[in-house]
Amino acid sequence: MAQSAQEAAPWLTPVEMRAWRGYMDGNQRLMEVLNRELQDEHDLSLADYRILVMLSESPDGSLRMSDLADGVLSSRSRLTHQIRRMESQGIVVRDTCAEDGRGVLARITEEGRQRLAAAAPTHVAGVRQNLVDLLTPKELEVLAAVFAKVDKAIGDR
Repeated sequence: MAQSAQEAAPWLTPVEMRAWRGYMDGNQRLMEVLNRELQDEHDLSLADYRILVMLSESPDGSLRMSDLADGVLSSRSRLTHQIRRMESQGIVVRDTCAEDGRGVLARITEEGRQRLAAAAPTHVAGVRQNLVDLLTPKELEVLAAVFAKVDKAIGDR
């Protein structure tokens, strides 16, 4: 009989546990502070901001909902609810995909572009103050390499 994953996996060493818990706590605190800053100053969530960035970076300001869900690492149903909420704020609209008529596009509005432009300095300042400026250039390189490796390994599964 095969062992379960829990039975087969060795316990974390003290160094591994310190790294894991440090990541978990630091990541949660960082995401909370970045989200709170955007909420308090611009009435946008970090998730809203991320969607607006992705849409603004696309050539025509729109993406298929399925591609957007993949890009922001969200389920399609969760993204649909979020886009519906963002539509009610006038910062995105949904359109039918002209290519096949079946797909749905999310498109950033002019209001969305203005809100993103207003929020970007707050977000960048928060990222800089709470992460970038705390690390050396070498530590930033290691951080980027580590999470590129994690993202690729999980993405390949």
